[in-house]
Amino acid sequence: MAVTPPEAAVSPAADPALLCNRPFAQIAVGDVAAMERTLSLDDIQLLALLYGDLPQQLGPAAAGSTDFHGVIGHGMWAAALISSLLGTRLPGPGTIYQAQTLQFRMPLQIGDTLQMRVQVRALDEVSRRITLACIGTNQHGAVVIEGEADVIAPDNPIERPRASLPTLRLPTLRLLDGGEQSLCERAQQLGRIRVAVVHPCDATSLAAALDARAAGLIEPLLVAPRTKLEDVAREAGLDLSGLVIEDVEHSHAAAARAAALAASGQVEALMKGSLHTDELMAAVVRTEAGLRTARRISHCYLMHTPAYPRPFIITDAAINIAPTLEDKADIVRNAIALAHLVGVAMPRVAILAAVETVNPHMPATLDAAVLCKMAERGQITGAVLDGPLAFDNAISAAAARIKGIVSPVAGRADILVVPDLESGNMLAKQLEYLGGAASAGIVMGARVPIVLTSRADSRESRVASCALASLVAHHYRTSPP
Repeated sequence: MAVTPPEAAVSPAADPALLCNRPFAQIAVGDVAAMERTLSLDDIQLLALLYGDLPQQLGPAAAGSTDFHGVIGHGMWAAALISSLLGTRLPGPGTIYQAQTLQFRMPLQIGDTLQMRVQVRALDEVSRRITLACIGTNQHGAVVIEGEADVIAPDNPIERPRASLPTLRLPTLRLLDGGEQSLCERAQQLGRIRVAVVHPCDATSLAAALDARAAGLIEPLLVAPRTKLEDVAREAGLDLSGLVIEDVEHSHAAAARAAALAASGQVEALMKGSLHTDELMAAVVRTEAGLRTARRISHCYLMHTPAYPRPFIITDAAINIAPTLEDKADIVRNAIALAHLVGVAMPRVAILAAVETVNPHMPATLDAAVLCKMAERGQITGAVLDGPLAFDNAISAAAARIKGIVSPVAGRADILVVPDLESGNMLAKQLEYLGGAASAGIVMGARVPIVLTSRADSRESRVASCALASLVAHHYRTSPP
């Protein structure tokens, strides 16, 4: 989502392409400048990125436990608007900011509109110092912030082209239907699910489970050696009070116990901690575990990058190393089921290959063609399939037009089906680390959703994955796989 500079900082009477000041000689007591701005979640997030502050303000569930009972803006957001007025309007360019006093009268919440005014209170001709009263009121006329600024005004007129500020994009993982509701918001409305967190014996995975709990998404059951878990919590400063711990000997035992808890219905999802993926999945796929379904188990990444207008699914980038045609059919079915759960009634599925034509020497193109024929004959339902499609054709309508591809999927794909694990993993990681994508990951095809995170995944990604697991688990309550 784009974050742009406030338009109200520009004087309505001025040339919008120019930035002009008011020299000291042109300023009188009583002169006023004002601007208006509505606080958005993007403003709060951007300040958090700059300052590393406000953890309690970014999460609605955590924010609800504060005295303000909601997500609020940092007081310095309002103070920054004062600085903008002084630096761009009154006196404007060339102003030297000397001092500022502030009193924060009441909080601002998302959607509140702040009108900020600065008014000249006193002038000193010898030093060119100006004292300005500063006051900010909300849409109801209540005072939010007030204080006094002390500046030195410029003595000469300054007029220069207005700089083009960069647009910052803060990707938020939203639902595939393109609505404004985020993945976490939808899951929070459904309520917590009980999740077995398997061997969270490092600070990152343990903190992520606690964060997902604080966000109102899960009720974690920690399956791990108690002593090791308590040592990690103590070293990281994490509080385990109120949490249920299943004490086991080691990571293999943790995986087996978690699978048994899921099979017996005591938990509705599994979440990988610091153990290896193959340890957890080996316990899940054992016949005696009772977690298999008729479908092949596969992994789905739900991703949202600023460069693409909608979230999308990449599959399979974590489970099936070299899937057969039969495996790919189930991989597609699992992804379609997930797309339905997160808002797309008829997802567009692009079967990826290096080229968009069938080539007998390139097995991925043959598989793509067969999968599309299977969909045509009703063997794969609930989606529109096309392939083979090269990646550019799948996500760029312009690229598809240039190559003469006429397709209901090209340029608008909701699901990207990769040829193998290596290509999928590289694609997902490139989008995350170079493309700034927000992501969540889930394993489909088992009787419970499985949050299968990488050790390098951020806590934000892990929490988003818990939200995705919540949506799936709530659906499974009425429609078991």
